[in-house]
Amino acid sequence: MLSITLGVIIGIFLPLQTAINSRLRKAISSSFLASAISFTTGTLFLGVIATANHSSLIPPANLFSSQPLWLWSGGLLGVIFLTGNILLFPHLGGVQTVIMPILGQIIASLIIDNFGLFFSQHHPLTLLRICGALIVVLGVFFTIALPEILHRDKLQAKLHSRPDHQWLWRFFGILTGALSATQTAINGHLGTILHSAINAAFVSFFVGSFCLWCLVICSNSKQAFPRLIKAHFPWWAWSGGLLGAVFVTGNSFLVPLLGTGLVTMIVLLGMILGSLLVDYFGLFESPKRPFEFTQLCGIVIMIIGVSLIKLI
Repeated sequence: MLSITLGVIIGIFLPLQTAINSRLRKAISSSFLASAISFTTGTLFLGVIATANHSSLIPPANLFSSQPLWLWSGGLLGVIFLTGNILLFPHLGGVQTVIMPILGQIIASLIIDNFGLFFSQHHPLTLLRICGALIVVLGVFFTIALPEILHRDKLQAKLHSRPDHQWLWRFFGILTGALSATQTAINGHLGTILHSAINAAFVSFFVGSFCLWCLVICSNSKQAFPRLIKAHFPWWAWSGGLLGAVFVTGNSFLVPLLGTGLVTMIVLLGMILGSLLVDYFGLFESPKRPFEFTQLCGIVIMIIGVSLIKLI
């Protein structure tokens, strides 16, 4: 039960991080630079924690030759997932940008568990497990998609403004979600190899930071540096990386205990709860939005689905 609670809490942290990074992105008008700053802050935070625990920040040299190359790719997959969401939003809109990656996360996590990929725990893909996952998807639909569908006038206007090749972008969204679930499994195994979830998160953040700074330098985002120097924003706008560091560390810790599939479902529940809290209270200068009855129903449905998977 403690592990379940921890998974929900770290899931709540992710939308909080998103709200904070959105405030930073608004101030400097650059998504990539805001993400690079967030990743770098998380990397420094994890480095300090690991050093305080007398852990070596550099993995033993023999691991680079004895372990598969994909073990070090978690940070890269995280950047692809992050960049993918940025690319998806103008083509699919807010709802589908959330729904498609979540669908990919659920599908990939079940496949990873069924075949024990990336040295994760083996959990056979039983009928009951599939039903639990479908119930979670239904809960996500009730929470995110149904409120917008009920406002049909807005929905129709959005549908008519989308291009015909939406399905390609939907497939891309599912793919990025699958990569996110893969990152969770990889970081979980990396934590086992390094005997430290913190060190695994540090490696993932370090790789992600390097990739993002390369994107910043190679794109127009570097033009945002003058705005960064002149911008005025609250102190907490720098704290998104800390929440992201806790999120990745928690995932690395939980995957060896619960398996990729269950961790993905629990964290998704926390993410939805956190998103509703951010909207309802207008946290970190986000616009306030009231709860809707369908969203509360979706949370209950998701809890039922997660409970069903946990009971297997």
